[in-house]
Amino acid sequence: EKPYTKIFSEFHHSTNKSVAPSEGSIGINYGWSGDVKYHMGANRSIKSGETVETRLTLANNPSHLEYVNPVVQGFARAAQEDRSKPGYPERNEDSAASIVIHGDAAFPGEGIVAETMNLSQLNGYRIGGTIHIIANNKIGFTTESVDSRSTHYASDVAKGYEIPVIHVNADDPEACIAAARMASEYRRLFKKDFLIDLIGYRKYGHNETDDPETTQPLIYKKVKAHPTVSRLYADKLIAQGAFSEDEYAKIKGEVVDRLKAAYEEMKQREGQEAVHQTPAPLGEATPKPTGVPLAALREINSELLTWPEGFKVYPKLQRILERRADALNDGEKVDWGHAETLAFASILSDGRPIRITGQDAERATFAFRNLVLHDPETGATFCPLHRLPQAKASFAIHNSALSESAVLGFEYGYNVFAPETMVIWEAQYGDFANVAQVLIDQFISSGRSKWSEKSGLIMLLPHGYEGAGPEHSSARLERYLQLSAEENWTVANLTSSAQYFHLLRRQASLLGTDDVRPLVIVTPKSLVRNPRAASAPEEFEKGSFRPIVEQPGLGRKADRVERLVLCSGKVAIDLEDALDKEKPGQWDWLHIVRVEQLYPFPAQEIAAVIARFPNLKEIVWVQEEPRNMGAWSYAEPRIREIAPAGAPVRYIGRPERSSPATGFQQVHALEQQFIVSQSLKPSPTLTHNLGR
Repeated sequence: EKPYTKIFSEFHHSTNKSVAPSEGSIGINYGWSGDVKYHMGANRSIKSGETVETRLTLANNPSHLEYVNPVVQGFARAAQEDRSKPGYPERNEDSAASIVIHGDAAFPGEGIVAETMNLSQLNGYRIGGTIHIIANNKIGFTTESVDSRSTHYASDVAKGYEIPVIHVNADDPEACIAAARMASEYRRLFKKDFLIDLIGYRKYGHNETDDPETTQPLIYKKVKAHPTVSRLYADKLIAQGAFSEDEYAKIKGEVVDRLKAAYEEMKQREGQEAVHQTPAPLGEATPKPTGVPLAALREINSELLTWPEGFKVYPKLQRILERRADALNDGEKVDWGHAETLAFASILSDGRPIRITGQDAERATFAFRNLVLHDPETGATFCPLHRLPQAKASFAIHNSALSESAVLGFEYGYNVFAPETMVIWEAQYGDFANVAQVLIDQFISSGRSKWSEKSGLIMLLPHGYEGAGPEHSSARLERYLQLSAEENWTVANLTSSAQYFHLLRRQASLLGTDDVRPLVIVTPKSLVRNPRAASAPEEFEKGSFRPIVEQPGLGRKADRVERLVLCSGKVAIDLEDALDKEKPGQWDWLHIVRVEQLYPFPAQEIAAVIARFPNLKEIVWVQEEPRNMGAWSYAEPRIREIAPAGAPVRYIGRPERSSPATGFQQVHALEQQFIVSQSLKPSPTLTHNLGR
């Protein structure tokens, strides 16, 4: 029941010309991005205001249209779950259902279809079945089925999932209704998917201007001669004596008149309703305190190490976990996994539900999380966050299918539908997110700009150069920075457990507000157990997330500093390690700043550091990724804008390469040693008096 006037308006107007171009822009900027009309979603309430009300949600979708399938199912799962109580969310599969309409060429052709159907019976993704409809016109743009699939039916992909498939003639409305009723009843009884192959034809071309006769002349000779479904159904009713030709003509005339009236009304309107609003800017830059009193953290920590009577923890893991008992005492340190668990627990105690999934989310790929414990004798499992007395909301954690696209799309949909929930997807390795690039490009990075769709989804992408080869090193950080604009998300590369703790809590505080944005965190691999990445207990009680972190012990004599090193992530720890191996006090000429938040770029914070050093001779960006990857191409122009006059901006790191990393450990070690040594070696242009 979308008003016809609005539909006609969207076809009639291509731009909102009342908005002036932005000052200084190249070309025309009408103030918002938006999307084409047939990608827009919608919301409608049926029986609004009554005791029983049905909410109908049409998901926004891009032209990679099958990629919306897992998003829709994420919507349904979020709608089915009650997250207001501790433990796993309570789920009612009868409270929401999903319907997905596919193309006949896309259903067998796009792998995301099978990926999504594979989720249907998995614990973390069950929704009691989806009703699938293939809108089968037997042509994919200009490609006939003989060239688009190897199976007889477009629906044959579904056979492997043991679900009913009905083929129905789209020329028979009553048969179509019967198929739909059967699908609904089957889902209600058996909580499984159901597929309707709705076989019809495409009367016109692929779009409003396409001429299909250039590629399918014989088919369209038949289509032009074929009566429409309304004519066929009218003839059937007339033959049965239930209807007259005059009644048919009258009803058809009334419909056409309503359309004409709506079109004339649209033309009379001077303006056009806004179909899209520009994303709201972020709120005040002053960060909110995200610390938690140590007393509260110690109480939580004690509960996390309390297991049910009779439950036995794997001995090796038990010893590791029990070491956390004293980690919050003076003089101790909290490692990465412990900091994450404390962040989750404190967020739950604030009443914020959490959902985290990934291929190894329960344990984590690098075995630092271990939030689901396994009894080695009975096989029983236990999650300490499910029995946390302080928790005021649910906690869901699931190992996912070996899938990136479908799982990430599901989590995005869940988060959009349940914006109050902290939803986290973790890649097994950061590189593996490449497989989900369509979801990242079309939904996560741009959904707010195109559709005003708000998301606070968190992506955890393990990243770090440790000689593990091309596919286990780089999270392709450069891709996320290339997609960064209009404050569309936050991209961070962290070096300490406290920073991770505060960033998670900051994200939780933004959920459900206009300031919420997705969060991309480049998480560590070797650093999860590196003592240099562990943080003192007091750092969790005080302060908040810091976009930049200065290397302690450097920059004390401001007039002596001639080189400023900017870096991000693990390489900063490598530099710190090298500094500690040399004599203290010989680094007066050097200062190092860790850029923990890459986007939005902390230009003001870095500029304030630069302003402290009057004799700065150069600024160097250091990274372990190749020159054409990592953050250098993104950071360079931003650094040059704030660099003092006469101070060059240089790069130290690996040269440009087509592959992210070497597969040989010895080569990796030599490259890494060279990067560190060059970063700490004075260049000939420096004039400090240290006797070198």
